[in-house]
Amino acid sequence: MEMKEFLESIQDNSLPPAHLKLELQALWWLKKGCWDRAHDLVQRISGTGVDWVHAHLHRVEGDLENADYWYHRVGKNVSEDSFHDEWLEITADLLSK
Repeated sequence: MEMKEFLESIQDNSLPPAHLKLELQALWWLKKGCWDRAHDLVQRISGTGVDWVHAHLHRVEGDLENADYWYHRVGKNVSEDSFHDEWLEITADLLSK
């Protein structure tokens, strides 16, 4: 899936495309304004991509201590980018895999 198609699905659909990995579904729900639903998804599995999404979610939440833990798990520092820019970076990275 390309970024354009992913972004259009957020605007057009009430549910994320079924074929998306959980970490992309979480980003989809976050962009829809459903932080809790996104967080529920990332708690189900672990791995570099999902842990990066988990870090981002806690940063958005304002829980920087918890975010730092998840960033550390993926070998990253807490992002200083805007939430939107980091969301785009993570989404583009995950869509490219």
